[in-house]
Amino acid sequence: MIYALDTNIIIHYLKKTPKLLQNFNTAVMRNSNFVIPKMVDYELRRGFSIYPAPAKKAVYDALTQQGFCDIGEMDVASWDRAIEVYTDLYTKRFTVNEIDILIAAACIENGYTLITNNVDDYKNMDNLIFEDWVKDDIKN
Repeated sequence: MIYALDTNIIIHYLKKTPKLLQNFNTAVMRNSNFVIPKMVDYELRRGFSIYPAPAKKAVYDALTQQGFCDIGEMDVASWDRAIEVYTDLYTKRFTVNEIDILIAAACIENGYTLITNNVDDYKNMDNLIFEDWVKDDIKN
């Protein structure tokens, strides 16, 4: 299983939220893989540049630079999927943050399960598989 981590999940990881860490460790024990979408990396690094937190940034850098979490890029198919997701949401009259659409599109296109604590941001997106590891247990 490949899990994509949303920005809020990385923030909970850095805050050492117990339920998230429990689910994260369970996934590690199951030999799951993790990816951080490039858009999430952007949001986190942008935040560190505005609100410096050297200790938290060091933990994040260790996750990404030591090969534990790959940074996922957007390929052409993911960009095309983002247009489809946006169009579908627009026709249904749902408004969603553009970055969330890009994150979802990358997950849908690559078959990732998105781990997020912002379920409301993603609940109206067709074909997106997501879990909330802050509120719920990891699913089998």
